[in-house]
Amino acid sequence: MPEQQARRVPGTDTPLEAITLGTSGLGREPGGERLARELVSGRFRQLDTSNEYAGGRSETLIGQVLGPADGVTVFSKADRDPRTGVFDGDRVMRSFEETTSRLGVGTLPIYHLHDPFTITVREAMAPGGAVPALVSLREQGLVAAIGIAAAGGTLVEDYIRTDAFDAVLTHNRYTLVDRGAEDILRLATERGMTVFNAAPFGGGILSGSPRHASRYGYRPITPEFGQHVERVRELCERWDIALPAAALHFSLREPRVHSTVVGITSVERLEGLDALVDAVIPDGFWEELQALGTPPPSPVD
Repeated sequence: MPEQQARRVPGTDTPLEAITLGTSGLGREPGGERLARELVSGRFRQLDTSNEYAGGRSETLIGQVLGPADGVTVFSKADRDPRTGVFDGDRVMRSFEETTSRLGVGTLPIYHLHDPFTITVREAMAPGGAVPALVSLREQGLVAAIGIAAAGGTLVEDYIRTDAFDAVLTHNRYTLVDRGAEDILRLATERGMTVFNAAPFGGGILSGSPRHASRYGYRPITPEFGQHVERVRELCERWDIALPAAALHFSLREPRVHSTVVGITSVERLEGLDALVDAVIPDGFWEELQALGTPPPSPVD
């Protein structure tokens, strides 16, 4: 794994690891109990979840297997009301209570504002809004740090510019074939924020899965984008490098990214992560990747 500058979870003495396991799929399929046990007992000691993942079952399963001696750090997110879409300060507080109850904890190291698509930034920042509630949780010591986690670059950038947040989580926007989060990384770095880069495989197209070969970030790709992906795939073949290994290390080697969030949907995928992390990618590969030029706009740009 590439060496990165040592960093701690903001507001804590807990070291921040380069890999965080994403659990959005935990609880959607049978066998979730086994996967949850594997997630908290393996090599990687950070989990990312959310109030809404699998209708709360992701957090519930983690809470059922998580013990105080496990040494696992769990990050979660506040979500809008699943029935009404309301995402005000009261909803943030209820979301926090639901999450901590499921996880069986009293505090959280990082608590993100998650996909606030039903409100404007102005509404979120207003008295009684979602962001003042997050700030209150931080001031009370119930969360060590607060973050913004959302799809869509401009929205995330607007929240970063409020200077209210300690961390940002972007996904499907900074990968081997996409630089859409460049402004997010720049703004976050200027403010000393902790950066999580999620979905390094672009929703599956960079994982080598034929099922996802025609989609990026869960959206259909354009011919131009597909041609660029094919050139990157051919480059990996010339260097005898697995495409998903190159995709993961693209994020791991980026100094402005402090932890890469890898979604884990099965025990098999978790077991395969070791080999991807431990892969050695020669410097020459990155030089040739750069020579391919700036990737065309992705479907999520």
